[in-house]
Amino acid sequence: MRHAHEDPELLALVRRYVTPDRRYLRLGGPAIRMAGPDRARFTRDLGEAAGDITPRELTVLLEGGWRERKTAAWLIAVARRTEFRERLGELLLASEVCYAGSDYCVTLATFGTPADACLLTGYLDRYLRRPDLYYDQPAAIGALLHLDAALRADRAAPFLAPDGLWHRWIDGPPRKQHHGTADSYREVIDRLCGFADEAAAHCTARKR
Repeated sequence: MRHAHEDPELLALVRRYVTPDRRYLRLGGPAIRMAGPDRARFTRDLGEAAGDITPRELTVLLEGGWRERKTAAWLIAVARRTEFRERLGELLLASEVCYAGSDYCVTLATFGTPADACLLTGYLDRYLRRPDLYYDQPAAIGALLHLDAALRADRAAPFLAPDGLWHRWIDGPPRKQHHGTADSYREVIDRLCGFADEAAAHCTARKR
């Protein structure tokens, strides 16, 4: 893992893409609570940044800590840079850092293909078998349900069956931290994908 305080290349990218307007803190859950001019300004700036950043720069950000990876995931989502699909799947499965995994799930949901659903299914198959771990299982099930709706598929059904891995997981030690249903997590992912779409409109306009 690269660290900005000892890596001039990464530090320059952090200053350009991660920290302006406290971007990394406003992505994810806080983003869908934005409204009015603040939301319009933030989505415009995010879209423009997603259009500006190069694949090489995104690769560098994905080698950093959670702030860099979280921001990179959103820039990838907004620009629909599907060439990063497998890398994001690897990072999600590895679960090396906190706070970024749910953003990988959002990005895969925005890509909207069976390949993205496969990556989420693989994650859930591994981590729903770990009731001792509360990682990004809620975001992953929400993203998979989002993709099921878009693709008219039913990949989430085995996990959500009465005796499926989802119910075994929520009945485990993380129960005290569990605050929603699978459908409520899908609704959150739906809204986050909508936010990415708003920003993507600015990214597309900038590339013309």
